[in-house]
Amino acid sequence: MVQGIWRTGGVALFPGHGTAQYQPGTENRAVPTGHLAPNTGLVAAGTFKTGLPGRGALSGGLDRFIPPTPTFHSLRSRMTAAVSTTPSIESLEKTARALRRHALRMIADAKSGHPGGSLSSAEIVTALYFGGILRHDPANPADPDRDRFILSKGHGVPILYAALAESGYFPLEELKTLRQVDSRLQGHPVLGTVPGIEASTGSLGQGLSIGIGHAVAGRLDGKQFHTFVVLGDGECQEGQVWEAAMAAPNFELDTLTAIIDANRYQLDGAVEDIMSLAPIVDKFAAFGWNVLEIDGHDMGEVVAALLQARAHRGEPTCIIAHTVKGKGVTFMENDNEFHGKAPNKDQLEVALSQLAS
Repeated sequence: MVQGIWRTGGVALFPGHGTAQYQPGTENRAVPTGHLAPNTGLVAAGTFKTGLPGRGALSGGLDRFIPPTPTFHSLRSRMTAAVSTTPSIESLEKTARALRRHALRMIADAKSGHPGGSLSSAEIVTALYFGGILRHDPANPADPDRDRFILSKGHGVPILYAALAESGYFPLEELKTLRQVDSRLQGHPVLGTVPGIEASTGSLGQGLSIGIGHAVAGRLDGKQFHTFVVLGDGECQEGQVWEAAMAAPNFELDTLTAIIDANRYQLDGAVEDIMSLAPIVDKFAAFGWNVLEIDGHDMGEVVAALLQARAHRGEPTCIIAHTVKGKGVTFMENDNEFHGKAPNKDQLEVALSQLAS
């Protein structure tokens, strides 16, 4: 069965190559938009008859696009062949659980780290690295055409290290060295240590500005790469975030996507109690962003939003991902004690049992 995200409407998402309108037939109910071969950034969409499975359904759906562009024709065979390798939503959810387990083991071994914010962004990071959204190549991490991922909320780096190791940027065994003396895996991302880290972050508020720099540089160099930046909601109290929020639409940076991991907590307590961001959707929209609001733990919604963001033209996209701090471990969820507290041995055992595949 072809995996994808059911969308009603009439746009075929085709990141990097614009969009194509389609004319649905009366026998079709929706457009399943599927991410294809991992790391290619290609997206398949088409009209499928209800319940019609398999590669033939994809071909039939693609044939119905109006009008078919030269780019569409040149990539059609690659897209059709790649569909069988597309990870399912269930597979991505399994990967997210694996990344959570890695992150918790790392933090427990180090006896230091930030489990809450690492767990809350697991679906976002998983969808980017393993859902065919982010174009990256562990064998060529300096590829000038690669997409960029910047973790502005740098304290959540254990989940990023887990994704990089699982992708093949460095051995999984190295995860055990988190926060150790002379380790490449420091408590916040450091550019120039392990491959795959695009920016030194953790001094909160700076990542979106760095992302703007990448997006502008890509435009000047005639590149088509996309830049994704994950911010924390507490981080959005920093003034520099709003300077960047004003700048990105001004430069019409449609190759930039900001994703706010809105888990509702920061170091000192609830965001709402310290400095409310409401109405954050209206604020980003007022600056000129294309704003999407999703459940940040619904893998289908996460993938669909990232695909829409990548395809959107004319303005940057901001995805407000509503998440739960400590997601996946019952005693950590919404308990801000685990913002920066490592689980002990007994707690780790319970957490890993809850995250078992």
